[in-house]
Amino acid sequence: MGSSPSVVVTSTTTLFLVLAVASVGYLVALVVPFLRGRPRPAGDASRFDWHVIVPCLNEAAVIGETLTRLRGAFPDAHLWIVDDASDDGTAAIVTRHGVDDLGIHLVSRELPHARTGKGDALNAAYRALLATLPADAAPDRVVIAVFDADGIPAPGCLDVVASPHLLGDVSVDAVQIEVRMRNRDERRPLPCSGRFRNLIARTLVRMQDIEFRAAVPAIQAGRSFTGTVSLGGNGQFVRLGALRALDDAPDRGGPWHNSLLDDYELALHLALAGRTVAFTRDTWVEQEGLWSARQLLVQRTRWSQGTMQCARHLRTVWRSRRLSVPGRLEISYSLLQPWLQLLVSTVCPVLLAVAVSHLINRSGGSLIGGEATRWWLLPTYLLLAVVQFGMWGPLYRAKCEPGQGFWRSVGWGFAYTAYVWCYSLATWRALGRHVRGHEAWSKTRRNAEIAPPRSHQASPDPVQAH
Repeated sequence: MGSSPSVVVTSTTTLFLVLAVASVGYLVALVVPFLRGRPRPAGDASRFDWHVIVPCLNEAAVIGETLTRLRGAFPDAHLWIVDDASDDGTAAIVTRHGVDDLGIHLVSRELPHARTGKGDALNAAYRALLATLPADAAPDRVVIAVFDADGIPAPGCLDVVASPHLLGDVSVDAVQIEVRMRNRDERRPLPCSGRFRNLIARTLVRMQDIEFRAAVPAIQAGRSFTGTVSLGGNGQFVRLGALRALDDAPDRGGPWHNSLLDDYELALHLALAGRTVAFTRDTWVEQEGLWSARQLLVQRTRWSQGTMQCARHLRTVWRSRRLSVPGRLEISYSLLQPWLQLLVSTVCPVLLAVAVSHLINRSGGSLIGGEATRWWLLPTYLLLAVVQFGMWGPLYRAKCEPGQGFWRSVGWGFAYTAYVWCYSLATWRALGRHVRGHEAWSKTRRNAEIAPPRSHQASPDPVQAH
């Protein structure tokens, strides 16, 4: 019985060494395509008819400016704004913008049928859009995009999405573009607060930018090989023909389901239907990074709970004949992420404490062949817990922000490690909601809603300002 602690630590060391090697292999598979990626020629947006859906719930703080910028970026597109029973004047702002712009359409949802989830809001716009299309409209030429209410697309966005390797290829049914945080360089997001709070706030925004411009694109590059590229809530483009293929349940009202992770669920159903989704970094949409830890927790709780909900599709995934084995494995890994996070956040601290105690006391037997190997414990933990996340700081600098200093990027890497590990708080919170059956959509409040605006900021509604 005296040797049991040594056996436990030995087994733990072996397991984590295997996981370390697997993690290194996985990260290399992600990083190499990410670093090698190069821009490709753009296409011709005029080949398609573009419709942009913007779901809104109390977005008066941003929707006016967003409409102005969307119209500037997409002069010929139809903009479908879904007001999901807002009580802050969102609908009035959209109406004012639509007075002189017949391409802006307001889709109003009213209680008690409103605020039932983003999927329902998107389906409402989808149905309204279908009602306006001519009978001879070519489904593969009609493209439906989804942008958040604070989304700002890059110049020439539609030409890039129409590229020969994206929607210009008839075999590609949907495209997800890169997401960036437009306030990533803001030094004082909280002008009325002190240095420490501003440091925390701008670090949170930078971490979101690293996540969306480095880690997520690398994961998407890997998914391009397994045929499981996912869609995001901001900057997704899908052919009407592909959406119609999913519109097979009249009681649901459209191709979007109503999980809390509707965007990923849509991509999953496209993959199950044999449709192809592509990802590109050649264009992007900018959104507002959250500097409030509380609001970030609300957002990530919703995402984690949505992933838990989507786990119900695992049986269908493994029965599908349209998905490759690597594709099924990748989807399974993605859908099991919350449960793995719960396991790791529970087990790792306990195992680390046991390992450190064993090293200090030097009791029990030898580990993996001898005393010399016992120090593999801590490097293994560091590799799994720090290096695999901390590397994204320097990689982000190399690929996205080359003008930034190297040592600053190292600091970002350490901060990103803490950022990722804090994600487990959201996962535990999501588990509590999931167990209690709380599945209502928790809206993430905009920065402008939780802090007084700067005196030099423009009005959120340019039409009203005039």
